[in-house]
Amino acid sequence: MTGEVEDTARTGNFADNTSCPANKSRYREVTPMQLFQRMTVFQRIMSAFAVVLAMTCGMGGFALFELGRVGDAARDIKDNWMPSVRHSLEMKSHLNAYRTSELQHVLSASDEEFRRYEALMGKQLDAFRDAEKTFASLLATEAERLTYREMTALMAQYLAVHDKLLALSRGGDRQGAVAMLRGESFQVRSQLEASIDQAVKLNVTGSEASGKHVEQVFASARNLMIGALLTMAVLVVALALVLARGLVRQLGGEPAYAAQVAGEVAAGNLALEVVLKPGDTSSMLHAMNRMRLTLADIVHHIKASSEAVATASGQIAQGNVDLSQRTEEQASALEQTAASIEELAVTVRQNADNAGHADKLAQSASSLAEKGGQVVGNVVSTMGDISKRSGRIVDIIGVIEGIAFQTNILALNAAVEAARAGEQGRGFAVVAGEVRTLAQRSAAAAKEIKELIEGSVSKVQEGSTLVDNAGQTMHEIVEAVRQVSQLVADISAASTEQTSGIEQVNAAVTQIDDVTQQNAALVEEAAAAATALDEQSRSLLSSVAVFKLSDGRAASRSGEAFGFRHGGVPALA
Repeated sequence: MTGEVEDTARTGNFADNTSCPANKSRYREVTPMQLFQRMTVFQRIMSAFAVVLAMTCGMGGFALFELGRVGDAARDIKDNWMPSVRHSLEMKSHLNAYRTSELQHVLSASDEEFRRYEALMGKQLDAFRDAEKTFASLLATEAERLTYREMTALMAQYLAVHDKLLALSRGGDRQGAVAMLRGESFQVRSQLEASIDQAVKLNVTGSEASGKHVEQVFASARNLMIGALLTMAVLVVALALVLARGLVRQLGGEPAYAAQVAGEVAAGNLALEVVLKPGDTSSMLHAMNRMRLTLADIVHHIKASSEAVATASGQIAQGNVDLSQRTEEQASALEQTAASIEELAVTVRQNADNAGHADKLAQSASSLAEKGGQVVGNVVSTMGDISKRSGRIVDIIGVIEGIAFQTNILALNAAVEAARAGEQGRGFAVVAGEVRTLAQRSAAAAKEIKELIEGSVSKVQEGSTLVDNAGQTMHEIVEAVRQVSQLVADISAASTEQTSGIEQVNAAVTQIDDVTQQNAALVEEAAAAATALDEQSRSLLSSVAVFKLSDGRAASRSGEAFGFRHGGVPALA
């Protein structure tokens, strides 16, 4: 029911939940007392303190409110009425001093005295004005304002008469001045004093009214506080009674008796009869009685189950001993297998290292062969350049032979012309003969050089052909070395994979060996645990012997609720 109320308050769907008459009746069934009874002890105590705190805060708030009213009235007296009375009396005092200075002025006979009393009257008039200004700022009622206007008008009239009075006094008309003091000036001054006295009376009356108001507020607050205290006392007593009765009903009895029952159960006395009130089905004592009965059933089944556990633990211990022996034999065989695989792994690892070394040597040879091929290629290129340049020299020598031939013909023609010239051309003929001789010798030398160059070109071509053949052979050697290097690399990779596989097998066998060793250790621990379990079951039997059970009581279904079945063995899911 409270869950429905909380859901309704949380979702705000009051119309949907209360539209059905049945729902309305269900809500009407929940009373504040029922809600209070459904609370926990902590919630009840906190609720009671919350109520007391709320009432205390309410009473404190009310007291503060009333004290505020009293404070307002007191401040009104202090800040308004009393200062108005004081300033009114100050105005009256300054007015009397002013009047006295007027009299002294009328009685004066020299200008110095006139000036002294006029200066004194100026100061007194300024003080009167200051008091009047402060009094005007404190006016609070219409009557005060009317009195103040009347007072200012009379003061203005009095000052006008005062000026006339001073004129007569300064003019030496003392009798006229005295007559004015006794006549018009006296009348105006009397009216002004009466107005000031009226202002004092109004403020005194207001102050007395505020004092009476303070007394009334205090009396009202006192009476209300007394009533609130009495009401609060009644509510607190009623709340305490409800809380105490609820706690006693929830306990099922006195706390001392509940503590005694708990102490007997803690001491192992499960045969204790718990005294319950008629109709008590939900108290703590009723729950403790149910706990006692359930504990009695559990202890009864624990006694039977402990004996069965002791027998089973002995059998488990014997089986663990046999299993431990077989596990040790298996661990020994695995150790031998692991040693053999370790030797094989060492051999394969050595083969892999040798293959790797051979791979490095083959790679080095391949690199050297490739460098040799590059050198032979460079030689072939150089021989080609030499062949080309030799051909160029042959061409140049051919040009030289042509020049020598032309020179020979020119020399021959010069000799013919010299012969025709006769005696005059004899010297020229000699020169032409020498030139022809030189041309013939140049042609012969060029012919010999040409023959030698042609022979060199032929040899260079033969050498270039041989170098080409050597370069082709080196290329084939490099390719063969590269293939050998690839084969050695494949062998090395295969050896590495074999080494990795054997190492994995070795690691697996080692792991199996470790697991077998751990299993052997666990079997030994299980054997020790089984022995300890047998000892614990016997200790458990001696421990449950402490509990006192009623004679001849059979096991109830509450024992089965805790997982025990007939036969004394725990029921396993």
